[in-house]
Amino acid sequence: GYLFHTDVGCVFNSSDLNDIEYFQIYNYNKLKLFRFSSTLDKYVGYTEFGIKQATAFNNDKDIIADARARKEYICLNNIKLDYESALTKS
Repeated sequence: GYLFHTDVGCVFNSSDLNDIEYFQIYNYNKLKLFRFSSTLDKYVGYTEFGIKQATAFNNDKDIIADARARKEYICLNNIKLDYESALTKS
């Protein structure tokens, strides 16, 4: 059945790192528990359990540093490829 999964994505208007939002959403049984947003630069909870998890994650400097690094590692590299691909086809 359906249990736990995460959604990871990037929202962007340009290839400039400041214009990119990285997010990771944690879900359990189709219910959004909590998420990280690089725009807010923190985790936000949506349920009682999610709020506890978000608070714990926000208080862990290593977890926050890792989430910030993923913005550049995942989003920036892929967005550059997307832009190059789109420009060569236009």
